[in-house]
Amino acid sequence: MSFNPFEEKGERLNAFENWKQLYPRAYDKNATDPKTKMRVILMNGTEFEAQWFLHNMARHTADNDLRRDLAVIRRAEQQEQKKLSYLKPKDESILETTIAYEQLAVELTAMLARKEKNMTVRRALDFALLEDFDHLYRYADLLEMDSGIRAETLVGKKTEIMPGRPTVSEHRYPTDDIKKPLPANAPLSSKLHAMIITAAEQQTMNLYMNCGTFYEASEIGRKLFLEIGMIEEQHVSLYESVQYSSASWLECLLMHEYAECYLYHSMSMDETDNNIRAIWTEYLEREIGHLHAAARLLEKYEGKHWSEVIPGGEFPEPLLFSEAEGGNMEYIRRVLKNTVNLTADKEGYVNVSDVPESSGFFGYNRKVNGAVASVASHNVIDRYIAEAGEDYRFQVSAHPVGMLRDRTKDNVDVGRCRDCDEKGNKLK
Repeated sequence: MSFNPFEEKGERLNAFENWKQLYPRAYDKNATDPKTKMRVILMNGTEFEAQWFLHNMARHTADNDLRRDLAVIRRAEQQEQKKLSYLKPKDESILETTIAYEQLAVELTAMLARKEKNMTVRRALDFALLEDFDHLYRYADLLEMDSGIRAETLVGKKTEIMPGRPTVSEHRYPTDDIKKPLPANAPLSSKLHAMIITAAEQQTMNLYMNCGTFYEASEIGRKLFLEIGMIEEQHVSLYESVQYSSASWLECLLMHEYAECYLYHSMSMDETDNNIRAIWTEYLEREIGHLHAAARLLEKYEGKHWSEVIPGGEFPEPLLFSEAEGGNMEYIRRVLKNTVNLTADKEGYVNVSDVPESSGFFGYNRKVNGAVASVASHNVIDRYIAEAGEDYRFQVSAHPVGMLRDRTKDNVDVGRCRDCDEKGNKLK
C-alpha cells in the first residue's frame, strides 16, 4: 500500500512532550524481540543524526528567522531522541547493548545491500558488512568470557556469530574510505539507503567514542572498544562519502525529515511490541509535521517546491526487519565467501594480494597494529581460545571461508596477507 507523507496532515510543529511522557517504559532485555531492540537503536541513531544536522545547518546561516525555525524542529527531534534512548533498560550492560548495536549493523547492512540498485552504494554496504560481522563475533567472545552470557541468546539465533574480515585487517589509510557520491538522478531508495546507513553507523561510532571507557569488566574489553571504535569512524567516512552531496542545506533538511518519516512508517508496520509501536506511530505524525515545515522553508528561501527534490513523494517499499529473516544469513555467507580478502583502494576495492607492499594500506596497518600479538581484537579471541580450547561461535553450518574454519586459532592474515594460501598460511 503506497504512502505519501506530503499528503498527510501530521502533527503541529510545537507538540512538545512533558517529563512524564519523555520517560517511557523500557523494554525487557530478556523477553523483547531482538528486532525490536534493533529498531530502537536505528531510530535513536536517526534522531541523533537529524538533530546534529540541524545544529550544523544553524551554524552555517546568519538568518535568525531561519535559525529560530530550525531551533523549534531541533528541540522536537531532541525530545524524540531522548525518549527512544530511555527505552533501553537500566539493567542492560554496555556490552549487552553493544551486541544489539552490532546485530543491527549486520542485519540492516545486509537488508539494504539486498535491496540496493546503485552499485557504488551496494559495494560499500557489502564491504563494511563483513567488518561489522567480525565485530559482533569479537564482542560476543568478550561477553561470554567476561560475563558468562552467550550472545546467541541476545540475537535470538537470528544472526550468525563467527569471524568475518578480521578486525586487525580493517585498519586502512583514510583516503581509501572515500568513494564516489551518488549522482542527482540516483534512485530515491539509494539516497535513502545511504542516509540511513550513515546515521546507523554514526550512532555506533558515537556509542564507542563515549562508552568504551566505562567498560569495567576487563582492560582488554576497554581496548577492544577503542580499536573497533576507530573502524566505526572509517565506516562513517565510507558511507557519508557515497551520499548525494550536491543538495543545498534546505534540500538536505527536507530529505532528512523525509527519511525519518519513511523509517517511522516502516518501523510501525513491522513492530510486535504494542507499547513501542505506539511510539513509532506517534512520531510518524510528528515527523510529517516536521516534513511540511521543511517544505515551507524550502519554498520560502529557495523558491523550490518539495517535488523538485522528491518527485512524487511516495515512499519506496518499507524497510521491514521481519522480511529479512533467513535471507540475510544466506546473503552474508555469500558475501563472505566471495569478498573476505578485499580491501579498499581509493574509489574501488581490490584483493589484498594485488595491493603493493608500498601502499598506504600496508603502511598504515603496520603503524597502528605494530605486533599483532598486542592488538585487542586478536587478544580477545586468543585469550578465549587459551581458556576454552576453541573460540565461541554460533553458526548454522561450516564457515563458508576455509581459512576461517579453524576454531583453535585466530586467523589474522585474511584480508591483510599478500602471500597466503587458502588456509591463511604464508607462502613466502
